Amino acid sequence: MTHRKAFEALDTTHRDITGVEMPFGGKVMILGGDFRQVLPVVPHGSKAQMIDACIVKSLLWNVIKILPLKHNMRAQQDPKFADFLLRVRDGNEPFVQDDMIRIPDALVIPWVGDESLGQLIASIFPGLEDIAFDSSYMVDRAIITPRNEDVAWTS
Repeated sequence: MTHRKAFEALDTTHRDITGVEMPFGGKVMILGGDFRQVLPVVPHGSKAQMIDACIVKSLLWNVIKILPLKHNMRAQQDPKFADFLLRVRDGNEPFVQDDMIRIPDALVIPWVGDESLGQLIASIFPGLEDIAFDSSYMVDRAIITPRNEDVAWTS
């Protein structure tokens, strides 16, 4: 979800610091994720602006070596979700409006007010009160959102 200009700035910074005119100053950079699934956030940006912000539009893309994962752990445990992701990736999931796809009901918690947030947290972090300080429990779970204000916790 990082804007390509951030990678380009990091590249320039590494080149300046190291004095080495190689991508990222000759340092190995490891990037994770699937740029086809998560576009960079461009506030109030158009689809074209979001696509332009992707690292694939950077000159750095020519020197990036892609090492695909051999096993998708989620796909092994949830083949229906894996099939859905493949249909989205390949452009085979039907659109419901413009460029929008319908998220399967099994992946959605309908918004009906503040209790929906509690339901989301309970589904991602079941038994949180009893096990919140167990690092192995926390490391396997996440709620991802593109904006910090969406996850601001107030008590």
